[in-house]
Amino acid sequence: MEQSIVELRNLSKIYQQGDIQVKAVDNVSLSITKGNFAALCGPSGSGKTSILNLIGGLDIATSGEVWLEGISLESLSNAELSEIRKNRIGFVFQSYNLIPVMTAYENAAFVLDLQGVDKSERHDRVMQILADVGLVGLEHRRPDEMSGGQQQRVAIARAIVTQPAIVLADEPTANVDSHTAEALLDLMQNLNQQQNITFLFSTHDQHVIDRAKRIIQVQDGQISSDEYRV
Repeated sequence: MEQSIVELRNLSKIYQQGDIQVKAVDNVSLSITKGNFAALCGPSGSGKTSILNLIGGLDIATSGEVWLEGISLESLSNAELSEIRKNRIGFVFQSYNLIPVMTAYENAAFVLDLQGVDKSERHDRVMQILADVGLVGLEHRRPDEMSGGQQQRVAIARAIVTQPAIVLADEPTANVDSHTAEALLDLMQNLNQQQNITFLFSTHDQHVIDRAKRIIQVQDGQISSDEYRV
């Protein structure tokens, strides 16, 4: 039986906008197993990013539950939730979210430093991960000295260097050209296939959809279809 990394149970999220309530996520149940390369697909406003944020503990559900590796996120304190995000979840954002004053090496090492990883081990892991993502020789560059594709590679390195249970990637190809998008997807697909890293994307980019092993269509906060590919 495949190991479930993430389970959503009757998950809903309602946002209050003035006098109006918006149900961004509407009673969603979903399981993501280890080694998935899955995409939450749908137009802007469909609820896919809200689902990703709930899985990542960046937002709190109105009702229902998010389980990560058998732990209910709703049962955790803010401090415990922060530890889960730091240790078990990797994040890749469309805007990269790199620290501008830090080099590629320092950005990739940042979470390991927070985790208290020994300096020597930290160095070895960061240099290996920068090699894995094709950034050898660029480790001393700051974000403003790199292209968008290179910055996103740093973001991917930062997300996977901690060996998380799952990487959540929110529109990771949105701010790069199609050639760079394909190169980034080659990278993530290789990491998935060779290291069995679990990826869950939110996207409306056809490049990502074409590569995904599982397509989860989201419409009006609900899952309208869930298709596995061989």
